[in-house]
Amino acid sequence: MRLLLDTHVWIWSQESPEQLGATARRHLEDPSNKLIVSAVSFLELAQLAHKKRICLKRTLGAWSRSAVENLGAQVSVITPDIALGAYELPAPFHSDPADRILVATAIHEQLTLLTADERILAYPGVRCLSAQA
Repeated sequence: MRLLLDTHVWIWSQESPEQLGATARRHLEDPSNKLIVSAVSFLELAQLAHKKRICLKRTLGAWSRSAVENLGAQVSVITPDIALGAYELPAPFHSDPADRILVATAIHEQLTLLTADERILAYPGVRCLSAQA
């Protein structure tokens, strides 16, 4: 399975894995799954650190490199198709630009989005798994 990690899932996987459900942890640990972190998650991480809503013991660069490496994940770039697709979603969706990019990435790249965000889980246009299951 090809899993796109929502930003909070990426952070939880490194900082507080107990917030993830047992099924989500199994998916993250399964070597047959391909794990992907969107470039927009780096922006969200930087914003959280800037606003002091998250405190990391290392620099943002060191933490993010290590977090991607620890998971054996790949980083997904935001292509023009994904950027445009974020505002051409096939059904009504909320206004958070990062969530829109994550959903558009999952749709465009045919990924399953691992998230605990109820708004995304309820959205009919994207394949999702609950991070708390």
